[in-house]
Amino acid sequence: MLDSNKDSLKLEAMKRIVAMIARGKNASDLFPAVVKNVACKNIEVKKLVYVYLVRYAEEQQDLALLSISTFQRGLKDPNQLIRASALRVLSSIRVPIIVPIMMLAIKEAASDMSPYVRKTAAHAIPKLYSLDSDQKDQLIEVIEKLLADKTTLVAGSVVMAFEEVCPERIDLIHKNYRKLCNLLIDVEEWGQVVIINMLTRYARTQFLSPNQNESLLEENTEKAFYGSEEEDAKDAKAEAASLAKRKPYVMDPDHRLLLRNTKPLLQSRNAAVVMAVAQLYFHLAPKAEVGVIAKALVRLLRSHSEVQYVVLQNVATMSIKRRGMFEPYLKSFYIRSTDPTQIKILKLEVLTNLANETNISTILREFQTYIRSMDKDFVAATIQAIGRCATNIGKVRDTCLNGLVQLLSNRDELVVAESVVVIKKLLQMQPAQHSEIIKHMAKLTDNIQVPMARASILWLIGEYCEHVPKIAPDVLRKMAKSFTNEEDIVKLQVINLAAKLYLTNSKQSKLLTQYVLNLAKYDQNYDIRDRARFIRQLIVPTEKSGALNKYAKKLFLAQKPAPILESSFKDRDHFQLGSLSHLLNAKAVGYQELPDWPDEAPDPSVRNVEVPEWTKCTSREKRKEKVEKPFYSDSEGESGPTESADSEPESGSEEHSSSSSSSGSSSSDTEEEEEEEDSREQSEDKEEEEEEKRPKRKDKDGSHKAVSGSTGSPSEEEEEEEGAKKGKKKAPQGRKGRAETSSEEASTSESSSSGSDSGSEAEAKQRKAPPSSKASSKEISLLDLDDFTPPPPQPIPSSSIISTSLVTDLEGLTLTDTSLTPTLLSPAFSAVKTYELLHRMAGEGLAVEYCFSRRPFPGDPHMVAVQIQISNNTDTEVKNLRVNEPKPLSGMRIQEFPEIERLAPGDTASVVMGIDFCDSTQAANFQLCTHTRQFYVSIQPPVGELMAPVFMSENEFKKEQGKLMGMSEITEKLMLPEKCQSDHTIVQQVTSAANVGRVPCGASNEYRFAAKTVTSGSLVLITLERREGSTAQLTINSEKMVIGTMLVKDIIQALAQ
Repeated sequence: MLDSNKDSLKLEAMKRIVAMIARGKNASDLFPAVVKNVACKNIEVKKLVYVYLVRYAEEQQDLALLSISTFQRGLKDPNQLIRASALRVLSSIRVPIIVPIMMLAIKEAASDMSPYVRKTAAHAIPKLYSLDSDQKDQLIEVIEKLLADKTTLVAGSVVMAFEEVCPERIDLIHKNYRKLCNLLIDVEEWGQVVIINMLTRYARTQFLSPNQNESLLEENTEKAFYGSEEEDAKDAKAEAASLAKRKPYVMDPDHRLLLRNTKPLLQSRNAAVVMAVAQLYFHLAPKAEVGVIAKALVRLLRSHSEVQYVVLQNVATMSIKRRGMFEPYLKSFYIRSTDPTQIKILKLEVLTNLANETNISTILREFQTYIRSMDKDFVAATIQAIGRCATNIGKVRDTCLNGLVQLLSNRDELVVAESVVVIKKLLQMQPAQHSEIIKHMAKLTDNIQVPMARASILWLIGEYCEHVPKIAPDVLRKMAKSFTNEEDIVKLQVINLAAKLYLTNSKQSKLLTQYVLNLAKYDQNYDIRDRARFIRQLIVPTEKSGALNKYAKKLFLAQKPAPILESSFKDRDHFQLGSLSHLLNAKAVGYQELPDWPDEAPDPSVRNVEVPEWTKCTSREKRKEKVEKPFYSDSEGESGPTESADSEPESGSEEHSSSSSSSGSSSSDTEEEEEEEDSREQSEDKEEEEEEKRPKRKDKDGSHKAVSGSTGSPSEEEEEEEGAKKGKKKAPQGRKGRAETSSEEASTSESSSSGSDSGSEAEAKQRKAPPSSKASSKEISLLDLDDFTPPPPQPIPSSSIISTSLVTDLEGLTLTDTSLTPTLLSPAFSAVKTYELLHRMAGEGLAVEYCFSRRPFPGDPHMVAVQIQISNNTDTEVKNLRVNEPKPLSGMRIQEFPEIERLAPGDTASVVMGIDFCDSTQAANFQLCTHTRQFYVSIQPPVGELMAPVFMSENEFKKEQGKLMGMSEITEKLMLPEKCQSDHTIVQQVTSAANVGRVPCGASNEYRFAAKTVTSGSLVLITLERREGSTAQLTINSEKMVIGTMLVKDIIQALAQ
């Protein structure tokens, strides 16, 4: 099936193979057959092939390497899933030889327009790092770039890569800290866990402890309790000084931001997220606020047993230090009969930690019920819990002891044995009062067989043999009989008992002691043999025995401190809660220690992200703008199609950007929200200002172009703008005049007073004519078109536009000399490139060429105007030239040119058609028909022709660029050739590659250009910065990542020519 020519059979085969893998079956034998289909054109088959390759590429490295060129082609696939899968497979081939290829692929994928591909690039970073750690520096650059990504899909993955590759580079997080806090609520659950754990460690290094003053007070109370009066007097001054030095604690706003933005995640459905937030609060929050996590953790106890186990482990640790947090939920930790044993034991641990004088009676009643359970391990744990409660709470000690003694008569041997062990520990606290209990326990030696219990009884009798002088020798006699059959732990205690009795009651026990020591002398266990020799030398006086013999009684019967029954979770809190190390109570591989709080807070300004000053706006200005807005919108309604086309998509994009920014930071501070409102209103203000400037520029073009063109000095330009402001009221009339003149097909009355587009363009053409006199007649006819109508216009004498004395001055005029609107200047100052639509051989004598005139299409502002020149090279007349059956792709629209009724032999006709390419470089297909033939043709636009120039000030440019950072930014380094070093050449090459407008720039080594896409009105901002030597850096900011990527290549290619 895999070798079949039918995609349906291949798809079925791949589905079966993937199903086999899912069931755990080995499908590696099919690798050669599957890898052949990696080049299959069917996307569904290709996806499944990649799934298979990810699983087996590491095992079959040699075969996978044979297909590496296919994977590299897959990285360029239009489908984002294929690009991501290709990168995933490439990073799964663990061969050092392809490290450079992987590095290149990750760098390209990090700049991909699809967030899914960028996420896959972040996943590939740790794989490459584990393969070759020498690539660390390059990988850190990629991580730094991806950390600036504003997409929630990428955030978790790149933080995971950061944790794997360079967790020590905390400086990479500073600028992104607030963004990560604000994005946290929208990141996927896996990413939330990773980010929260990373931010916990970050906060421990950057903020002060919120409980520092409380901890100081606690230390003081402990010293006062344990220390002597003299020591207190000495330390009083030092403590007072330290308290005086310590400033009152004020929480850092960023610390508060983290706590506030993680709190809603306590309601998450995912237990891991809730656990991550709980550990963050436990480690970072003030004691007064930690209580909020208790309810969320108790809710998790209704989950599966696996989740309960992890949560209870952490609750057990928390309940030791923060007991009051869980006391209201005491009943939630009561044990159910259906709970697994490990859950029961952990709940017992928590209940014991929460026990105090007020609730101990309730807890002990619960424990009495648990002792009747059939689960013996659980019963043993309950008895130990009773012992701990008795140790910790003095007033119930006797009650607990009496209850445990009653258990000694239980039928179950394990219950009795555990009770004996716990009673032994309790009796050490008050041995004199409980000699009856010791006697009772001595009688149990006949019945109890559990080694630990027997050993405990023997230890008790030996330790307190003076309280039971009659019973102790008899117990030793019985144990001597069965000595050889006892367990090692019991034998050791029998030896101890014999030694103690020899020292206190040698008359009765001397012979028994010698007998036991002789038996032990020949025991199989070397510990017992060594112990017997040691004790014999210590207690039996001989000539060789040294001075220790005199102190034997003090050594054996010294007063021993009572054991402290502590929780096994007491010292676990030095591990980060929720980590594997905490669960195992041992440091796991890859565990990163939780840093200690700093003594002094580091500089908080490192987390500040610069906000441009021009985004701020006073409330009075806002009110003015709101009042004036209807006036500008009215004037906009009067204007021609160009203004409406320019303003509508732009305002739409502005609103979209502002709304997206506000939704992205929904949980941020109120100050940030106010800044967003300011920037949103500022953007509206900017649109109005642009609308106001447009008529000024048109008027200015018609009346003052000669002056600006001849001088080009900044001061005169400013004066010119002031003059244009005075004539602002005349602008709408000028635009009306333009609309009327453009509607008349054969009109030749365009003059400087009319302020029309066509007049200014004709003026530019006249100025261009002298240096380009060698141009062919075809090119001249294309440039000299007055309007978008088939008949060519009459030539306009230069004297009607400008004085002849200035023509020579205007010959060297370039785009760099003026800051006038580029919408009008770019067609005249950049050479128009023609493309062949129909060759005269294929068209049987009919030759068709086209070019992009870079003028607005009159019928629809969202269409690109395409100038078509049709030449009849036949001997016969061509009739009825028209476009028939346009078949554009979905979303595209084609506006046909008017039918040409007849074209005489040797004649040439020029027409204009409009095409809405939908901001795509895909070709528009249609039929060009004559009265006898049909020709299938297609027009494919260069990416630079899909946009129209935009005029903006330097401040506006910076503001818009600030909105399009992160993944909306593409940066490439390039080398400028020698012939492309002058300002004039650089600007000319950039404007030839793309229909963009020059933006004024204060820096001499920077060139800025702005445009917006014709269909959607998305901004495209271009910055070219010259560096040392002939190096330069090209930066493009645009929401349209595809257009940005292609535009980078086109501009670099143009600059290299």
